[in-house]
Amino acid sequence: MDNNLTFKSSNLFTLQFIETSAAPLPAGHYSQAVVHQGLVYVSGILPITPDGTKLTDANIELQTLQVLQNLEAILEAAGASKETVLKTTVYVSDMEDWPKINPIYAAFFENHRPARAIVPVGILHYGLNIELEAVAAVV
Repeated sequence: MDNNLTFKSSNLFTLQFIETSAAPLPAGHYSQAVVHQGLVYVSGILPITPDGTKLTDANIELQTLQVLQNLEAILEAAGASKETVLKTTVYVSDMEDWPKINPIYAAFFENHRPARAIVPVGILHYGLNIELEAVAAVV
């Protein structure tokens, strides 16, 4: 069940907090995404299925695909789409995996080419190998 909440402190400041069961629910004190002034800010997404299964033992290709599926579900719940993504940040535990990640990322976005940063990091939460965050326009 989707449960989007709107917080309005004035006519100038309205936040919509996105929550969809089509992606894994937050494991902490944060929202899957927040919409403000026509932009959706998507929190870091890990390769976890909507039912909460962590793909720790899956290869990087399956982990990448799950992250992108989660992104698409959150964007849809926020009134955006992969075609309206402006910027992504991809965190990877091993840059040697990048040649396996990039083709899956490219196939997901097709001809759309959002701005992107790739950040090599140490160990990600739960021992997973990829995390992605995004900013998109609401359509």
